Amino acid sequence: MHQGSPHRRRRKRGALAHGIGITKGGRNTKLHAVCDEKGRPHVLLLTPGNTHDAKVAIQTINAVPPSRHLVADKGYDSNVLRSWLIERGTTPVIPARSNRKVHIEHDRQIYHQHNVFERMSCRFKDWRRVATRFDRNFKTFMATIAIAAFVTWWL
Repeated sequence: MHQGSPHRRRRKRGALAHGIGITKGGRNTKLHAVCDEKGRPHVLLLTPGNTHDAKVAIQTINAVPPSRHLVADKGYDSNVLRSWLIERGTTPVIPARSNRKVHIEHDRQIYHQHNVFERMSCRFKDWRRVATRFDRNFKTFMATIAIAAFVTWWL
C-alpha cells in the first residue's frame, strides 16, 4: 500500500505524518520533556519512536534557560550533547552507556533526582487517553498531552 499524499488533498498520510515510528516493540511514539525540580513540565516534544533521544536533546533543552545541572538517562549520553551543555555552563549528570569506550563518571547523588522526571511522566500515564494513545492524529495527541501537562501544574 502506498503511503504518499492522496490525489487532490493537501494533507500527508501515513505513520510518519502521525508521529509514529517502527521500533522493536512495534509502532511507537516518544515524548521528550524538560521539567523543573518540582516535576512540572516546561518543554514537550513528540517524535516518532525510532528517533534517537540525543538527536532532539539540544533542541528540547535549548528552549529553557541554562541551569546548574541537567539530569538525564542513558539515552541522552553523547559527546556532542555533553560538550554543548558544558559550553552552556551546565554540568551534565548523565550515566554512561554500557558500550561506551571511555567511561564518564556522574554524580550519583544528583542523579537520584531523576525520579522527579519519572514521576512527571507517570502522571501523564494516569491519563488513559495519553497512555494508550487513542488519538492517531499528531496534533490531537500533542494537544491531549498539553492539556495533561497543564493540569499537572496544579497537582
